[in-house]
Amino acid sequence: MRHEKAARLLELARMLAASAEGLTLDEMAERVGIGRRTAERMRDAIREVFPQMEEVEDPPTRRFRIPSGLDGVFQAPTADEFAALHAAAEQFRAAGASSRAGALLSIEQKVLSAIRAGARRKLAPDLEALLEAESVAIHAGPRPFEDETVLGAVREAIMSLHRLRFRYEGGSSPGRVREVTPFGLMFGRSNYLVGGEGSSPEPRTWRLDRLRDIEVTDIPGTRPAGFSLREFMNRSFGIYQDEIEDVRLRIKPHGAEEAMGWRFHPTQELEPLPDGGVLVRFTAGGMRELAWHLFTWGDKVEILAPERLKTVMRQELAAAVRAHGGASD
Repeated sequence: MRHEKAARLLELARMLAASAEGLTLDEMAERVGIGRRTAERMRDAIREVFPQMEEVEDPPTRRFRIPSGLDGVFQAPTADEFAALHAAAEQFRAAGASSRAGALLSIEQKVLSAIRAGARRKLAPDLEALLEAESVAIHAGPRPFEDETVLGAVREAIMSLHRLRFRYEGGSSPGRVREVTPFGLMFGRSNYLVGGEGSSPEPRTWRLDRLRDIEVTDIPGTRPAGFSLREFMNRSFGIYQDEIEDVRLRIKPHGAEEAMGWRFHPTQELEPLPDGGVLVRFTAGGMRELAWHLFTWGDKVEILAPERLKTVMRQELAAAVRAHGGASD
C-alpha cells in the first residue's frame, strides 16, 4: 500500500475515533474527499486493523465509530501541528485574548505530557526550530475583552439554555438590567454576545465589555428553530447588523490582482471585467464598517451600489476632512 493511502486510512480512523455518534459512509466520503465505493473499501480496511469498530443503526442508514479511541502510537502530533497550535495561542495572547490563549496552551501541555518521552525528545529540535523561525503579525485594533467571569457565565448559560441577567452599559438605555437568552459568541475586533432579549427570538448583539453584574438565572431560554450563528454573522460586513443590501464594487485594473485573492465577504462573487478590472458582488448589512474597509483600497475601488453605501462613504470622507482641518463640500 502506498504511503498516501495509509495516511488517508489513518486520517479516517482518527475521524471515526473522534466522533461520539459515528459517521455514515456518505459523511466519510465527504470528509476525506472520496467516492462512496472508496469509502466502503476504506471502512473494510479499517475494520481489519481496528476490529473494535462498531456499527450503529441510524435508520435509514448506519453509522460507524471506534468507541475506545486509538492507541497513542497512532496519535503522535507532528512538529508542524504543535507549531501551528502554539502560533495560534501566541496570536491570541498578543491580541489580548488571554482566555483563549490560555486554553490553547493548556491543550498543548496536555498533549505533550501524554506523548512518550522518546517521541518528545525526537520532536523537540524540530519544534524549537519552527517556533524560532515563525511569527504572526498583529494588526492594529482594539484589544478584545475576555473576562473569565463574563465568558464563564455566558458559556454556562449557552450549555444549559438558561437566560442571563446583566446590567448593560450600552445601547439607548445605559445601565438598564436585561434578561437575554444567549445564542452564541462572536469573537473579532470586539467580542459580542448574540442573544434574544426576554421572550423575543430576534437575535441582537451585546458587547461583552459592557456587561455588568452578570448572572445565570433559573429561567429557561428558547433558541430560535433553525438559528445559525454563521448565517447571522454573514448578514453583516463585520459585526454591525442593519438593513441587508446588494453590494456591487468595481475594482479597477491596478487593483484587480489583489482583489482576485481577497475575501470581501462569504457571499461574494468575483467577475473579471473586459477592461482588466473586477466586479465584486455580495449581500450584507453594516455599510459604515464596509465604508471604513473600502478606505484601505484608495483609488482602486468604485462603489456601484447601493446608494446608501455611497452616502455613508461621502459622510465618512467629509468627517475625516473636517477632523484634519480641510474644507469639505
